[in-house]
Amino acid sequence: MAPSAGPGLGGKWAAVESRARRWAADGPRWRTWALEFLVFGLKEAWACLFAGLMLVLLVGTSLWWPEGAPIARYDFLVVAAVVIQIVLLATRAEKLDEALVILIFHVVGTAMEVFKTAQGSWIYPEPSLLRIGGVPLFSGFMYACVGSYFARGWRLLDLRLEGYPPAWTTWALAAAAYVNFFTHHYVVDMRWGLFALSAVLFRRARFVFTPYRTTYRMPMLLGFVLVAFFIWVAENLGTFANAWIYPDQRDGWRPVGIAKMGSWYLLMLLSFVLVTLVHRRDAGRT
Repeated sequence: MAPSAGPGLGGKWAAVESRARRWAADGPRWRTWALEFLVFGLKEAWACLFAGLMLVLLVGTSLWWPEGAPIARYDFLVVAAVVIQIVLLATRAEKLDEALVILIFHVVGTAMEVFKTAQGSWIYPEPSLLRIGGVPLFSGFMYACVGSYFARGWRLLDLRLEGYPPAWTTWALAAAAYVNFFTHHYVVDMRWGLFALSAVLFRRARFVFTPYRTTYRMPMLLGFVLVAFFIWVAENLGTFANAWIYPDQRDGWRPVGIAKMGSWYLLMLLSFVLVTLVHRRDAGRT
């Protein structure tokens, strides 16, 4: 793309892009790889915008929140999350159909939160007005962060799916994973069977994505594990910020057990399957 002749951010970006392309083309192969990796990292960061802003708010308000503030910290997080979502839609950084699918994940996540807190799986230790039972409403936005990442990343990386299993099988897996979060309190926990089923369904599936000019492929199972890992890292930041705590953290913060990655893996599958509603054309077999 040639640099724009006009002033402004668009012209400056085009000029930077042109110089980066010349730098990569005029040198050894590693420069091309470095440029592709840089663009991939920038697009991934942009896809994580909602999640990143929420983490900044969680940690920032935990480090500094004025005593006697007219609004509870948790309630402020709800208002801030709504504002962020409105801005994303107003600036077209997120599309309306994507936001509606993310809202569905928000709702199913909140429903699970209400059940889990009633079971004592984790608690929200601070007071708030905007809550359902023991669950402050900002918690649903933490699930929405995952859906937002998938929806935005799909467009930014021009994502396509290769060898994707029949849609009904992915919906059945996602539904079974969600139901298991409730039923394992009363009957046998089926998560190991669900892990095995996901491995069978997605064993041949690949993400096909183009960060800049080169198209790459990644096994979907590897991608799912990596996303679950980074969600687990974010969860450690969230518990460190006292946004919610597990029973073993009541007497002081400690890292969330790595086994929690399994729970996030299953919830992440549900989020991904929901986002395929928006990208039906790209979620078929290729």
